[in-house]
Amino acid sequence: MPGSRGLDPSSSPRALLGAELRHAREKAGLSQEDLGRRLFVSGSFIGQLEAGTRRLQAEYARLLDEELSTGDFFQRNCGAAAKSKYPEHFAEAAEAEAAATEIRQFAPLLIPGLLQTPAYARAVFRAYRPTAPEAVIEELVTARTDRARILDDPTSPLLWMVIDEAALRRETGGREVMAGALRHVTTLIRRNRIIVQVLPFSAGAHASMEGSMKLMDFEDAPPLLYFEGVGTGRLEDDPATVHHQRRSFQLLTACALSPDGSLALIEDIAQDCGHEEHA
Repeated sequence: MPGSRGLDPSSSPRALLGAELRHAREKAGLSQEDLGRRLFVSGSFIGQLEAGTRRLQAEYARLLDEELSTGDFFQRNCGAAAKSKYPEHFAEAAEAEAAATEIRQFAPLLIPGLLQTPAYARAVFRAYRPTAPEAVIEELVTARTDRARILDDPTSPLLWMVIDEAALRRETGGREVMAGALRHVTTLIRRNRIIVQVLPFSAGAHASMEGSMKLMDFEDAPPLLYFEGVGTGRLEDDPATVHHQRRSFQLLTACALSPDGSLALIEDIAQDCGHEEHA
């Protein structure tokens, strides 16, 4: 595996642990697959720990110390790498997202987090935390909008989103907020920063009717798949599962409107929101 930002020990506590894990594994004369078998995980899982795209959990830290004869190094240091400003079910996925070179996502219910405006995100968080203190909501909004800083780079990562038409027509936060959210998406499209396709109602049944998905590819680690539900989330690295969902995404793009047709539809919906707001 080539050296990269994912293995730069100075970039973050997680990167330090990844670099140390790789050093200890190679010193022990083990491949990623060898070590994975001893921990009852895949070699890909070990590769993701080394690249910093997966969080080191305490149970695996203990096993690594035992298998690699590193005393209690990984147990002592995994806590620092586990700290996150994101909800527990999403923290690992958010950190993997920041290291990805390509992200492909299907969003059936709402505008994807990376594309949300603060006002739209605030409406989403308030909807499912109606009694939360304002400070808590603002912390969540800040964490979500901070994720979008990966879009500051003009070319990387590649973002390819398929968004269900229902997510674009649901007036989250009211017409003005929704119009602003949709205009933000069209601005990113016109900057050629993202690829967006709309899955129209007319597409009928499709390959991902059971829920959302996010596929993440990395320069120096195997791909990851993220599934999300209400207050839950799961990262998956099983090659067969990742392959199956990649094919599902390809089928979605085949059923969706073209990027140009999608842009036109989003602009029309945004215009309708704006007009009705000021009528």
